[in-house]
This record gives sequence, C-alpha cells and structure tokens, in this order.
Amino acid sequence: MRKIRVVIAKPGLDGHDRGAKVIARALRDAGMEVIYTGLRQTPEQIVAAALQEDADVIGLSILSGAHTQICPRVMELVREQGLDDVLVVVGGIIPDVDVPRLEAIGIKGIFTPGSTLSEIVEFIERHVRERAEA
Repeated sequence: MRKIRVVIAKPGLDGHDRGAKVIARALRDAGMEVIYTGLRQTPEQIVAAALQEDADVIGLSILSGAHTQICPRVMELVREQGLDDVLVVVGGIIPDVDVPRLEAIGIKGIFTPGSTLSEIVEFIERHVRERAEA
C-alpha cells in the first residue's frame, strides 16, 4: 500500500500557519506524504491541489472563524471534482455549535485546540484504511 497523501491547506486570509506546519510535520513523521499548500489558499486552489496530488486527505487549518464559509465551498468542489473518496478534516478554532453543521456537509474530522497529534494521525490512518477496505 502506498503512503497516505495529505494536502494541508491554510484557506482564507488567516496568516497564522504554525499549527498547520506542526500537523504537517507530525503526519510526515508518521510516514505520510504531506503537501503543504501555504497561506491564503482559495477553496478552488485547495481542491485543485488535492486533485493534482492524488490526495487521500485534505486537511484545512482555519483559525479565522471563516470555517462556516470555507468548508461548504471546499466540500462543494470536492463533490464537483468527483473526489468523494477523499477524507476532509479541519482543525482550528471551531465552536461546538458549528460542529454538527460541518459534519452534515461531510467533514469527517474536526480537531480543536487540545487535540493531540497522535489523535489526528490515528484518525487519518484509521479512516483512510477503512475507505481502502470498503
């Protein structure tokens, strides 16, 4: 089985990317292939990168509170591009009240402050393995 390929993206205008880089390093250290798209990516750029890189996972890092606008657009584009088998996760400052809405649009993993690196790695490994077995 090939390495899990993860696109890590910082959508929107938020310029704080330390967390995204920490996650990218943890995933790489766990044996995954990580593509970090950099700051200020549009949903279109993120999904295009996932398509070009044959990604298994899209990881969004959003601290700005724009998750309620960005995530639905990313999921819309994921479906339009036929990437339904790509796991989409989001991390950042996400109020509990927004979690059900994100889950309803297809976001499978939602990681807020306090989530551990091992928790994120294990979640991704488990879900990618389950999708491969299905």
